[in-house]
Amino acid sequence: MSAISSQQTPVESSPSRRRFSAGDIALIAGFAALIAVSAILPAITIAGPVPITLQTFAILLTGAVLGPVRGVLAVLLYLAVGLAGLPIFSGGRAGIAVITGPSAGYILAMPLMAALVGYLVSRLTRRSAVPIFIAGVAGTILSHGMGIVGMHLRAGLTWSESFTADLAFWPGDLIKCVLMAIVATAVHRAFPDILARRKRPAAA
Repeated sequence: MSAISSQQTPVESSPSRRRFSAGDIALIAGFAALIAVSAILPAITIAGPVPITLQTFAILLTGAVLGPVRGVLAVLLYLAVGLAGLPIFSGGRAGIAVITGPSAGYILAMPLMAALVGYLVSRLTRRSAVPIFIAGVAGTILSHGMGIVGMHLRAGLTWSESFTADLAFWPGDLIKCVLMAIVATAVHRAFPDILARRKRPAAA
């Protein structure tokens, strides 16, 4: 009997699929809502066909605070709700049409930006804002690169025109990176374990 029990133990203790806790789900939903609110606040149009909003700040912060997995899920939740028809994209837009317009590159870059920033922040010290700022800049470079491609393909601009139009976003986005790094550092100092996903309690 004891032999049978000993053989069953490894099966019972084998690693199970890690699931999201209620806290993880709440964070994902909360940050998706933060992105939505940031996107629908009044936008500023400086140059080119794509407006400037606080959306970038919210996405960078989402990745930096939640990490790559939950950060991407929060962005995907936001995108799914917007593509389904809720007017939560910049300018109150909604639906599939937003990924066929001049903003397509920036929109498609959102989950990738959150993933990159989350990945880098999870592997850097979070006691200083400088490494988090650098992670934010890396994510911003990715977003701008895809944004330039999107404007070239969907707005009918030449590569030179797309690059020039994109330059208008850089001053504001660098400021967003600074603010994101300050806020994210404060969050990580207050909640040093926030990047760690919680396991769901085992059933009794």
